[in-house]
Amino acid sequence: MAASLDLDQLRTFVAIAETGSFTRAGDMVFKTQSAVSMQMRRLEERIGKPIFVRDGRGSRLTEEGERLLGYARRMVRLAEETVAAFDDTELSGSLRLGTPDDYADRFLPEVLARFSRSNPRVEVSVTCEPSMELIRQAGIGEVDLAIVTNCGEGHVEVVRQEPLLWVGSAQHEVADQEVLPLALSKPPCMWRDEAIGALTGVGRKYRVLYQSANASAISAAVLAGLAVSILAESALRRGMRVLGEADGLPRLPNCEIGIIRSSRRADTPIVRALAEHIVSSLDNLSVAAAAE
Repeated sequence: MAASLDLDQLRTFVAIAETGSFTRAGDMVFKTQSAVSMQMRRLEERIGKPIFVRDGRGSRLTEEGERLLGYARRMVRLAEETVAAFDDTELSGSLRLGTPDDYADRFLPEVLARFSRSNPRVEVSVTCEPSMELIRQAGIGEVDLAIVTNCGEGHVEVVRQEPLLWVGSAQHEVADQEVLPLALSKPPCMWRDEAIGALTGVGRKYRVLYQSANASAISAAVLAGLAVSILAESALRRGMRVLGEADGLPRLPNCEIGIIRSSRRADTPIVRALAEHIVSSLDNLSVAAAAE
């Protein structure tokens, strides 16, 4: 039987990936740089593939290292959840989490389920607002932590990237209309700005036929064949068709998804714990997508 992976090595590996430095990772896991290097050599031997490559004066993850990172975070988190389940000194208190409604639908089921299993005495209240509003609320302490689209405002820690896609109904031809009907979020909205800017850049005529702050309402208009919209890849629903340059639509940039913390509670144990669960859960989505 093959030997199991060493959890301590995986914890050090995750620290290196998060800090970008063997030295800073050593400070996090209370090990010397030489001990960290030895652990990573042994981990590479166990995996049988290189997980780091030299990049100037530093190191970066190889493709195999990126693959390993998702699994490593899951294993470290599961170990911590197991210990917490038997810890009488577990976290307690309350926390205010913010998220746009489309992220709530896609991400919160796993995030909150895993967090509540390891922290059953923490009460989490959820506020659904657009990203720009949540960034504002985090800045003044109205939410403690929020999952948001990186709009270039506030200190957003980017934890996931996805392509932004044009989408229409799989049952209707909407994109071939001379004036493209759009279903978009109400301003201010970064994705709305990206859609309109891209169409304007290629001289494509459009009209905003439907606008709403509710992601389900936007999706309903798309699925009914009434309009075209833009969505992040993980938000695609059955019955939607991805549109592209063959349909006369320009390429769109990637969407950056991240977390922002209130400066008033940024470093509290509860906020740190939930932030780690969010990062781990978003990694799980990437691992699942790669497996599929």
